Amino acid sequence: MTEAASAIPTTRSSTEQRTIARLWRDAVAAERSTPAYLTESDDGWSEVSWPEADELVRAYANGLLGRGVGKGDAFALLAQNSLEWALLDFALAHIGAVGIPVYANSAPRDVGYLLEHSEAVGIVCEDAGQLAKVEAVSGELPKLEHVLTFHDLAGLAAHGRDFAEANSTALDDASAAIDEEDLFTIIYTSGTTGPPKGCMIRHRNYYAMVSVVDEMEDHYRPDDTMLLYLPLAHNFGRLMLLTGAYVGFPIAFLADPLRVAEAMLQVRPTVLPSVPRVYEKVYAAVQSRFEDATGIKRRLIDWALAIGREVSRLEGEGKPIPRGLATRHRLADRLVFSKVKERLGGRLRIPISGGAPLTKEIAEFFDAVGIRILEGYGLTECTTAASTNRPDRYRFGTVGPALPGFEVRVDDDGEILVRSETVFRGYFKEPEATASVLTPDGWLSTGDIGEIDADGFITITDRKKDILVTAGGKNVAPQNIE
Repeated sequence: MTEAASAIPTTRSSTEQRTIARLWRDAVAAERSTPAYLTESDDGWSEVSWPEADELVRAYANGLLGRGVGKGDAFALLAQNSLEWALLDFALAHIGAVGIPVYANSAPRDVGYLLEHSEAVGIVCEDAGQLAKVEAVSGELPKLEHVLTFHDLAGLAAHGRDFAEANSTALDDASAAIDEEDLFTIIYTSGTTGPPKGCMIRHRNYYAMVSVVDEMEDHYRPDDTMLLYLPLAHNFGRLMLLTGAYVGFPIAFLADPLRVAEAMLQVRPTVLPSVPRVYEKVYAAVQSRFEDATGIKRRLIDWALAIGREVSRLEGEGKPIPRGLATRHRLADRLVFSKVKERLGGRLRIPISGGAPLTKEIAEFFDAVGIRILEGYGLTECTTAASTNRPDRYRFGTVGPALPGFEVRVDDDGEILVRSETVFRGYFKEPEATASVLTPDGWLSTGDIGEIDADGFITITDRKKDILVTAGGKNVAPQNIE
């Protein structure tokens, strides 16, 4: 079945439980002709169809059931971005287990803390190197029963197929027993002091987050392609994984964030969720080439940028583009801007920036060359995002207006407060910390200082938490680096 490229299929029942298992089942039932995922090997990029992905999700889920893993069990994933990570995450969601994502660059002591604190009964590691981290601390983890690597997944799937033959309804029964209020995952976030806190996120939190796109016409489309280098252990990357299944566009997994520039040329994505550092690197490279230009070439670049900035200004003010300016802009695009766009694959439609502030200078430059970076704002405690600029509603230097279904206000002390269905249940095993950020009527204290203008655009002016965001998207507290 082929969908209209401009719309998200609407075959979902509003009466069903909003679980991640349901999200996946709806994605598979849509019988999309486009691939579900793109994976990289020495031979290039390969497509994985929805039926192929679903068969593995069900096999892994049945294999875990056959091992005794079930509803409410914490189960960790320690790996770089990969198809295996994604399918295991959906498999855990099918049986009601609680996913515990662990950054691939975590030290053994950090791995041990997350496994011990979450009371994980199992973990899947990418390879022997990651397995060694678990083995180094396994003596402190009496509840950890199931330790596997990607090498063991073929056996897990085979066991799952055998289990399904003998227990044909077990998986569907397990999925049916999941309530949308049940935990889908616990994501650990770095704090400025003390160990990481485990954010308890329910199935309906993530479901409500991804379904926001239903109210954002043409934001994502089934004919999009996403390059996902942000770690799936991060809530931003996790949201993008779920959004791909919800909307129906393929996702290309990239394990090494240092290879983004290369992968952009190979995959030619239309959607790129990113942290500002990637755009900063592209900007620096382009600026360097522009500055090296001389003579007629330099004058052509200056002419094109002046036109691009004028068009950007008029669009930002909601004013029409005069015919003569539009003609010159098309010429500038063909002679100059298209070269910049090609560095990002030539098809980029929705470049997203989050996790840290994007400088206004860089946002304005990219917009002038026809690449409108959509900066947003959010935090793990509200399941990723609370606001974002949109292609048709944006303002440089802001993080956009609140997303549909979100309430955002500024408290008396200037702190940004958020209320929505995506706000988390609380911090695992930390009721006092939970009470310090959640009010009885559902408002989340973000810890960030900001302003909201008359048009609803939000500006973050200061942060109560000194958090560093690496190029790979990981949050690091400087106090904990020592």
